[in-house]
Amino acid sequence: MGTGTLFIIAVGLSMDAFAVSICKGLSVQELKPKHSVITGLYFGGFQALMPLIGYILGKQFEHLITSIDHWIAFVLLGLIGLNMIKESRSKAEELNCSFTPKAMLPLAVATSIDALAVGITFAFLNVNIAYAVVFIGITTFILSAAGVKIGQLFGAKFKSKAELAGGIVLILMGLKILLEHLGIIG
Repeated sequence: MGTGTLFIIAVGLSMDAFAVSICKGLSVQELKPKHSVITGLYFGGFQALMPLIGYILGKQFEHLITSIDHWIAFVLLGLIGLNMIKESRSKAEELNCSFTPKAMLPLAVATSIDALAVGITFAFLNVNIAYAVVFIGITTFILSAAGVKIGQLFGAKFKSKAELAGGIVLILMGLKILLEHLGIIG
């Protein structure tokens, strides 16, 4: 998997965290730089951790499903993408303005569950997992930290657009993986 493809996947995965970061920016009265850093660390850290866990799990079962791994990648990325598109159409949830571990941990886990499935896909595609998790973590950190500031400046109108874009990107990446493995595209 090339850096360009990994970047697109990283941005797609980051869109849930970016959307929640925008909401966090909306929820706080006085935004401080530490709010962006805390948000970036939680979301970036979990977006890096979850693909690693998925990769480890996927490697355990790789020998059983190697012949259909491209279909699994296609289905997992497609389902994640469709879920993100569905979430983009739902009403905005109220977030509290706290940046404590009690408030941030559930958000970080919830926004990174899809990365677990992507990690499983990475195991089947023999992706360099160390490079991938660092890349995804840094991408998510940057987008989440920026999302807090964007939320404070521009409001909630970007949340649904970010989730929609992320969902479409993941579906397209799943389709690309499938078409490459079927030999339809090079």
